[in-house]
Amino acid sequence: MTGDADHLLPSDSPVTLIGTDGHPVADASRPLPDDAELRRALASLITARRLNDQAYALVRQGRLAVYPSSHGQEACQVAAAQVLDDGDWLFPTYRDTVAAVGRGVDPVEALTLLKGDWHCGWDPYEHKVAPHATPLATQLPHAVGVAHAARLRGESTVVMALCGDGGTSEGDFHEALNFAAVLRAPVVFLIQNNEYAISVPLARQTAAPSLAHKGVGYGIPGERVDGNDIAALLSVLGEAVARARDGGGPQLVEAHTYRMQAHTNADDATRYRADADVEAWVARDPITRLKTFLAPGDSEMAALHEQAEKVAEHVRDGLNRDVEPDPADLFAHVYAEPTPQLREQAAQLADDQMREGALR
Repeated sequence: MTGDADHLLPSDSPVTLIGTDGHPVADASRPLPDDAELRRALASLITARRLNDQAYALVRQGRLAVYPSSHGQEACQVAAAQVLDDGDWLFPTYRDTVAAVGRGVDPVEALTLLKGDWHCGWDPYEHKVAPHATPLATQLPHAVGVAHAARLRGESTVVMALCGDGGTSEGDFHEALNFAAVLRAPVVFLIQNNEYAISVPLARQTAAPSLAHKGVGYGIPGERVDGNDIAALLSVLGEAVARARDGGGPQLVEAHTYRMQAHTNADDATRYRADADVEAWVARDPITRLKTFLAPGDSEMAALHEQAEKVAEHVRDGLNRDVEPDPADLFAHVYAEPTPQLREQAAQLADDQMREGALR
């Protein structure tokens, strides 16, 4: 135990490097990421926004069952993916399709769960991306376990665990923080505080000064960052990842952002928040802010939008393709080795199918 808790406390206000007007904010302790890193982020942000808009359109066309949009908070997910090395792991929530795609997951596969086909459409071990977690915060203890196991094996792996502000009200969140702190697991917890857990505002969830302060009780340093400032996110998350990789243990980062659209397409956000509140966040848009700062030329922007449109076209083509379901898939990926009961049920189904085919 230590009597010095000051190092655990987050900053009084969120770290910001590029203001809402697109101009740099003086912060001598944190230099801006280099130009190449920011331009890479801009490309990812534009593709992410196009992916969000395309997915929402596919919901209206009946090609997706549901889509939790991250429109307006894409910077959190782009930065989370960009600061990780190839061997690191990402544990996303259901709203973090952009982060999964940023780690190399095919966007069509990333949307498979939301289409209703599979619980996970990609190989987690290939991309080092865990399946989308629909129940709140259940992925966090798993993330800590992976981080701890990597540390025991002597690997340099760092795990990035994402959750929303609503997830901090779950017991899994607190158990994961305690687990990570005691074991000094190399994991970075990123809370995307978008102000609402479905219809429940943040003030109805916690009385803490900030969500970043929740790390103090577990001995985990916290930090607050402007979640719509990609430069600040890259700096804060990059520093947290480097610290975890060097044996400094876990860190909790709260990114202040806003959910511009409804919780999902099944939600009517007008019932619990005013349009004026949403409109106030338009000027804080992460893409507009970074574009103003970088001032890319017309040809550069055209190329970025062209690349984003190719991704949207790929998603449309993939999700507009009807897949003939195979009933035998019911028994695939349930256990590494099928149990006798599963084998028996699979054999019974195959027999029924054969009989049905013979009767036709």
